[in-house]
Amino acid sequence: MSDSENTKKNSGQAQDYGAQSIRVIEGLEAVRKRPGMYIGSTGPQGLHHLVYEIVDNSVDEALAGHCDTIYVKLHTDGSCSVEDNGRGIPTDIHPTEGISAAEVVLTKLHAGGKFDKDSYKYSGGLHGVGLSVVNALSKRLDIEIFRQGQTFAQAYERGKPLNTLHVTGKSTKHGTIVRFFPDEEIFQETVVLNFETLSARFRELAFLNKGLRITIEDERTGKVHDFFFEGGIVSFVEHINSKKSAIFPNVIYMYREDQNHVLEIAMQYNEGYGEQLFSFVNNINTIEGGTHVAGFKGALTKACNRRGQEFGALKNDESFASEDVREGLVCVINLKIAEPQFEGQTKNKLGNGEVKGLVDSWTFAFLDTYFEENPALAKKILQKAELARQAREAARKARELTRRKTVLESVVLPGKLADCSNESPADSELFIVEGDSAGGSAKQGRDRHSQAILPLKGKILNVEKARFDKLLSNEEIKSLIAAIGCGIGENDFNVEKARYHKIILMTDADVDGAHIRTLLLTFFFRYMKPLIDKGYLYIAQPPLYKAKLGKKEQYLKDETAFKSFLLDWVREQALLLVDGVELDRPNFNVLLDAVKKYQALLEATTHKFRLTFEQCHMFIQFTAAHVWQKWQEESGIELLLKQLRERFTDYSIELLDDMTAELATRKPYITFKHLNNTWTVNTELFTAPEVQQLVALMQPLSSLQHAWTLRVVDRERAISGEGILSFISALTKISKPYISVQRYKGLGEMNPDQLWETAMDEQTRSLLQVTIGDALEADEWFGTLMGDDVSGRREFIEQNGHFVKNLDV
Repeated sequence: MSDSENTKKNSGQAQDYGAQSIRVIEGLEAVRKRPGMYIGSTGPQGLHHLVYEIVDNSVDEALAGHCDTIYVKLHTDGSCSVEDNGRGIPTDIHPTEGISAAEVVLTKLHAGGKFDKDSYKYSGGLHGVGLSVVNALSKRLDIEIFRQGQTFAQAYERGKPLNTLHVTGKSTKHGTIVRFFPDEEIFQETVVLNFETLSARFRELAFLNKGLRITIEDERTGKVHDFFFEGGIVSFVEHINSKKSAIFPNVIYMYREDQNHVLEIAMQYNEGYGEQLFSFVNNINTIEGGTHVAGFKGALTKACNRRGQEFGALKNDESFASEDVREGLVCVINLKIAEPQFEGQTKNKLGNGEVKGLVDSWTFAFLDTYFEENPALAKKILQKAELARQAREAARKARELTRRKTVLESVVLPGKLADCSNESPADSELFIVEGDSAGGSAKQGRDRHSQAILPLKGKILNVEKARFDKLLSNEEIKSLIAAIGCGIGENDFNVEKARYHKIILMTDADVDGAHIRTLLLTFFFRYMKPLIDKGYLYIAQPPLYKAKLGKKEQYLKDETAFKSFLLDWVREQALLLVDGVELDRPNFNVLLDAVKKYQALLEATTHKFRLTFEQCHMFIQFTAAHVWQKWQEESGIELLLKQLRERFTDYSIELLDDMTAELATRKPYITFKHLNNTWTVNTELFTAPEVQQLVALMQPLSSLQHAWTLRVVDRERAISGEGILSFISALTKISKPYISVQRYKGLGEMNPDQLWETAMDEQTRSLLQVTIGDALEADEWFGTLMGDDVSGRREFIEQNGHFVKNLDV
């Protein structure tokens, strides 16, 4: 037998590759086999894409003029429902499929009303796969349709119908409700939908569609966001610039349309140095831009160069580059097109070739005329662009010093970088460490093969208030850029060149450390955001405490871990007497577990409603003593006030005057005044989910309302008291003579082996990955905390200052 025959025999000659080898996947099985092809990934991004697909269908109804309200709810059972007041999915029998049109939409790929332009002229959904993909990737999906005076319903399980579409009753409503449970078999990483991530998308949709109201409610936390903007994308730009200083008051707005295109552009400049350009096609956020963005950038550059020559801002041989005229620009491009061509099902980039020329010509004609009619405004833009041009020239040389060299050139890395020997970025880590002392400990304690250390001296430049050229002249930032290796700036940054796929910020657990960490986060958010998007940025969480009990030592990450440690000690070493009678061990353990839950929930509630521990606990006791079912009714508010006044006789209790006109629809605030102390309470407090859980915990904690004594076993030490809060305080005090606690203010206080064990060893450390759930909200926070929004910063401190603990000044 020849070698080739042996090869054929050993490879399985009996199973010929023929027609029988070609597998036909029916229905939605293909989606479950390769979900990433349809929703991008099976991680959190793909999970949230399911909700977007359903909501986008409702928005398409709004675009067609048939819907003005969308209501999204995240339920406590893990499901999500989307309701709209559109026409409702058709329910009659499909002429060729022999099943209801709704079932066709839910079970057939590439089935929908968006292929011809009779139902939807402008739509983001081209492939007809949205709702059917959601159905395929859901453990269960229920649909309810209100149409032609009747209510229809149908249920599905992993894409397969459990029954036929059937009438369940009569209704005057119109629209559709889709409720689905993400399938754990598909989304193995998580099936928990994030309220903030969804809110960010729905805010965008509300901005892009004048008059469309989108409400999202989270039953798990009680949070509600209601988005409605009559100004459309003009309101969008105003919202983004609300925390910044605009260089002119009015938003420049353009609207153009022809038979197949509708183009809206809103733009305004601020005194900052970054650019924020948001582009949308048929309500879809084209994160990677595309031909419409290229057309706008070209038109803006041409219009500014033309006026720059005319006004004498430029010499004959000078011109503005595109990035010069976009410094400080906030712009929203909203394009609607009959036949969009996207790159991939997730639609991140527009590819229509004709759009670039169309947007370019429309935008240039508009801006040229606008600048001519508003010369003072045009000069402000050109003056800012000229400063940016000069800074660009100054930055060019500085950038060369920070750019990573090619193989043929010498590799210029900062001298204080202790690099690792591993040349694989995927297996390498860079620790950015505060201070030379901590840097020295980290260098000694690290794994030299895979961990690099870059110590920073002092605080880096606040890039929120600095132009690009100044940024590149800062030695610490230059070291950062060179060490990371992916360059910086629009034309030079390449995330694929990052030398490390884990960049870990490791700063002290004090005020200065928090400030340095925030400065670093500002830098990465503004200039290296793709590193965050790829999941490369982390925050180290070295321990705040080291507790020593006898010969036993334990590192404790934070206050929560410290409290758990003390509680475990009390559980093992103490006993409790209530009214002189010792509580048995099982009931004592149950009580301690309830105390732990109560303390954590109470802390979360005080932050949410901006109360002190004592105030919040006082209201929990009050709520536990009453049943609140009618307080939200108009008459119930007065009842609430009456009972509060009876309960808190030392306080003056009134409704805030500016809220009294909207008692039936709003959640009013109540003021409490006692001597020089004045505070307000949102009436949401009395029905908040956290409060209901706290009230439920009052039963297992009821014994603490009596006189109690907490005593250390076989010791003389004991603490007596009455009430829950005094017992929580006693848990900390009772152990003081027996436990030695060291609080680490700085990393430099740790020995190299301690730093390795607690913050650098992969087996024992705890890292916090930096992600961006809501980029707009993140931008607002950086603008408030690090920018020129002084009043916003003052308001933040006034509202949150009383929550500060262990302030190191």
